[in-house]
Amino acid sequence: MSSKRFITAEDLYNFNLISSCRISPDSYYIVYCVHRVDKKTEKKYSNIWVVPTSGGEPQQFTYGDHADSQPKWSPSGAEIAFISNRDDEKQPQIYVMPFHGGEARKLTDLKGEIENFEWSPDSSKLLVSFRKKDAEEIEREKDSQKKELGIVSRHITRVFFKLDGKGYLPKERLHLWIVSLQGECLQLTDSDIYDEQTPAWSPDGEKIVFCSNHAEDPDLDLDAVDLFVIPSTGGDLYKIETPVGLKWNPQFSPDGKWVAYFGYEERGQYWKNISLWVVPEDGSGKAQNLTEKFDFHVSTDTINDLPGALPMMPPTWSQDSKKIYVQVSRHGSTKIMSVSLNGVSEPFVDKKGVIGSFTFDKEQSKLSYLYAHMKDPGEVFVHDMATNTGQKLTHVNEDLLQSLNLGEVEEVWFKGADNNDLQGWIIRPPDFEKSKKYPSILEIHGGPYVQYGNFFMHEFFFLAANGYVVYFCNPRGGQGYGEAHSKAIWNNWGTADYDDLMAWTDCVEKTGYIDSKRMGVTGGSYGGFMTNWIIGHTNRFKAAATQRSVSNMVSMYGTSDFNWPLQYEVGDEPPWENHENYWRQSPLKYIKNCQTPTLIIHSEQDMRADVEQGLQVFVALKRLGIDTELVLFPDEPHGLSREGRTDRRVARLNYIKNWFDRYLK
Repeated sequence: MSSKRFITAEDLYNFNLISSCRISPDSYYIVYCVHRVDKKTEKKYSNIWVVPTSGGEPQQFTYGDHADSQPKWSPSGAEIAFISNRDDEKQPQIYVMPFHGGEARKLTDLKGEIENFEWSPDSSKLLVSFRKKDAEEIEREKDSQKKELGIVSRHITRVFFKLDGKGYLPKERLHLWIVSLQGECLQLTDSDIYDEQTPAWSPDGEKIVFCSNHAEDPDLDLDAVDLFVIPSTGGDLYKIETPVGLKWNPQFSPDGKWVAYFGYEERGQYWKNISLWVVPEDGSGKAQNLTEKFDFHVSTDTINDLPGALPMMPPTWSQDSKKIYVQVSRHGSTKIMSVSLNGVSEPFVDKKGVIGSFTFDKEQSKLSYLYAHMKDPGEVFVHDMATNTGQKLTHVNEDLLQSLNLGEVEEVWFKGADNNDLQGWIIRPPDFEKSKKYPSILEIHGGPYVQYGNFFMHEFFFLAANGYVVYFCNPRGGQGYGEAHSKAIWNNWGTADYDDLMAWTDCVEKTGYIDSKRMGVTGGSYGGFMTNWIIGHTNRFKAAATQRSVSNMVSMYGTSDFNWPLQYEVGDEPPWENHENYWRQSPLKYIKNCQTPTLIIHSEQDMRADVEQGLQVFVALKRLGIDTELVLFPDEPHGLSREGRTDRRVARLNYIKNWFDRYLK
């Protein structure tokens, strides 16, 4: 028996999480953020740290109970700029701090949302993506009585008017600004209907490339996104011709001749792989899809359940402008691949795990990156290009993880319902004994266009610590296994995905240590859809917990912040044109078959799968006489399990455990 303790729900308070690691231009240091939770106040804080690439002791760079984020070195290496709410909790600003000593200086005094910023190549100014506050909000805040009373009404004219996790969207759009190191601001773009997204500097600092949708009504033509270039001093912009489709993160090549970007080629075909594209900046040639022939997904779509999903980094050019480094999610891991302009793809950092933010130094002699795996939520690493060796530099959760007995994880490849190859994982309880029979829980991921894999899942280890065999896989419909795999359920939710999940359950049941009379199932979002689908199609599970689920595709249309583009996944027709097709793919149609006790968990401010989706299941099961309970979390969005207030995340885990304990133990 191990002397280590088992993980608890309350351990969510004990994890420190790293984000935004970036190497200095001279390669000697890496800057990063460490995030923590104050259990007493339930507030989330983050500070900036610096670690030498030689392997020395990390040093704290900023202090205090506030949120410092997005630290970025100036190209000269003399300063670090970052976003912080240290002076106003509700209004973050950009600060600049000398690296070798000195106080942080507030650079901006803007009213609104600062989404991102980038240093100019000469370190003299910043390119800022900024959204002003609406004029009526500013006026309301000037009057103390009106401010206290709050909003009287919402007058909505656009079809995309809300976003999960942010709420109702302001009327103002996201625009580009230049901010000098003296704090002088120059607005480069302006529009009442267009947003300018993911901008980047040209190597000489003379131009800025960005993405924007200039359709007559961008909300009704989501895929009409184009690349535009504007002088960095302001003036007329011009468009770079590219195929229609969503696109983002354009980046000039170091020689200024090319622009690389991520995107799709067609309207509404979101089952496709995200691809890496390049196009001549001067318009002298057509855009080329560099990754289409490899059938891999350029993304960071391997999921976990701790805050701050790993970012998708922009295309990162080699110094000679001949190849590009990108993250690729495949077979349960996210790695860095290099893709050359002449069509050669090679693994660069290829580990069983997940690579998050990564950057090179100026000479590309070293690479910094965040690396996480099944039993560690993430640490900072450095890779030496000359020796092709890596080194772990931080240990923010080492003491905690060494004190825990998490149980053993087994990776399994198995055959799906149509003899297709599928990948899954089994987590056995700590101090597992093969001769015993265990209760089990099938976990189903959301999306569906994501993948489970080699990434830390606190919930899974928590349930295993309470005596359950936890098993999860990547059924058809998700990403990471090629386009045929992800397209398999397009306009057919609840078909091949259901068959694969049942084949996986059969596979795990044959291990010999599963008690077939004590099996449970749970999942959230699309995983909640599948949980709802399962309880209407089989009685093999003795308990279920459906979370932030989709139950009715008809009412999902229009109530979700995802809105009308849902129709792309349901035959590309609205429900009034093909109601039966939506209803055919709605778990609520089959709920009358349910005999499974089911817990329903939903957030009251869920704008992705509106709370009405969960309520419909609850009312139906009550009317059918099935044992069911409803748990609602106030003030929380769709992403409660990852980004919610920590005490509510703890409560959610305990509700799930207690429900399964009632029926499976």
